[in-house]
Amino acid sequence: MSNNNTQDNIVHAETFQWSDLWKQEDWLANWIGFVVIALAAIGVISGSFDFSAAKFSTWGNGVSPFSQFHFGLLWKLILTFVIFGILFTVSNALQGISARKYVPAFLGLFVLAVIVRFISAEYTLHHYLEWAFFSLLVGLIVANTVGVPNWLRPAVQTEFYIKAGLVIMGFSVLFSNIVNFGLYGLGIAWLVTPVVILFMWWFGTRVLKMSNKPFVITIATATSVCGTSAAIAVGAASRAKKDDLSLAVSISIIFTVLMMVFEPIIIRTLGLGEIMGGALIGGTVDSTGAVTVAGTALGPTAQTVAVLVKSIQNILIGFIAFAVAIFFATGADSGEKRNVGIGEIWYRLPKFILGFFIASLLASFFFVPEYGKETVSGINKVLGQYKNWAFVLAFTSIGLETNFRELKEQFRGGKPLTLYVVGQTFNIILTFAAVWLFLSGKIFPLPNLVG
Repeated sequence: MSNNNTQDNIVHAETFQWSDLWKQEDWLANWIGFVVIALAAIGVISGSFDFSAAKFSTWGNGVSPFSQFHFGLLWKLILTFVIFGILFTVSNALQGISARKYVPAFLGLFVLAVIVRFISAEYTLHHYLEWAFFSLLVGLIVANTVGVPNWLRPAVQTEFYIKAGLVIMGFSVLFSNIVNFGLYGLGIAWLVTPVVILFMWWFGTRVLKMSNKPFVITIATATSVCGTSAAIAVGAASRAKKDDLSLAVSISIIFTVLMMVFEPIIIRTLGLGEIMGGALIGGTVDSTGAVTVAGTALGPTAQTVAVLVKSIQNILIGFIAFAVAIFFATGADSGEKRNVGIGEIWYRLPKFILGFFIASLLASFFFVPEYGKETVSGINKVLGQYKNWAFVLAFTSIGLETNFRELKEQFRGGKPLTLYVVGQTFNIILTFAAVWLFLSGKIFPLPNLVG
């Protein structure tokens, strides 16, 4: 009898086929990411060609918006469109989507992305809001006013752009950051983060009794790690719905702006100093860009510490997404234990997470020793914009697929907002305790590499 029950609980994995390597979205996202990384590396190391993606300069505050439009920017926009256009068109063709349908759709989506990047480069908006907010906003406006035309729909592929962007992002996650800040950063970033995730999971599923568990784990990770990047990685690993991801990102963005503005003021009032204040910002403000701005408000040392703590925290993205994929694959989220073999875990594991790790390992243990940190930094400057473009395409797609009525339904009862506020409060308290423990100077000597 027990044998039969055991047999019934076994989940059978689909057989791996070599064609998966060029037909499945996860694998194709890896190849896109590695091609972009290779192009950036070749361009920077050889100096023979500049593969940099388009980037709008800040305008406003006395600078005319028309100053943006010059031949250099136009050329970079064409280059960005061509590189991504070719890679995603070929990948879609391998999955059976006609290039005749995808190319005009991708062009339309890319135009929307250009509008987003232009708006987010405005002086005031650039300092207080990131492109993720405007990507979502532009997509939402189109979807909830004129509607998404049928010809545009083939290019609305949220997960695909996210996965490719995360692989590209992996190259910037250097394990050397652990060495730079040593046990201080590990203690603050790696001890606190899993505790906050577990607390928010317990609070969301047990106290608030939220049945949408992929959403709970997505918002928990966004709160405790780094906002949008963590949300999209874990959202994919837990197979969260697009509406869940949209809501998690929206809440994260709103509170990131508030914390970016007010946290430095509170830290100054409390007299924590630049080292402790920077570490607190790095451990609690969701977005890396917002961390930099908030840290700068305290001073150069605070900025350095904040970015180091956040960078060390970012390394956890891949590990957490991997753990979440296994957690949901084994049925642990529902309390129904399933005997899942290695084959099933491999099948369910988001393959772009492997790409993220490989890119990080290549940068940390091959490119840095072989070419030096300055060269890798130059490569990351190029890759940073490609990552941003991929995420802009993704978040615009989220907006295009989101209906205001559905978002309103998600907010019913206020549970998502309660989960975030309670979780972030717990995160701040626990991070402050870790910061005081490691960086107050009362127990451990202060690090002398920052200043």
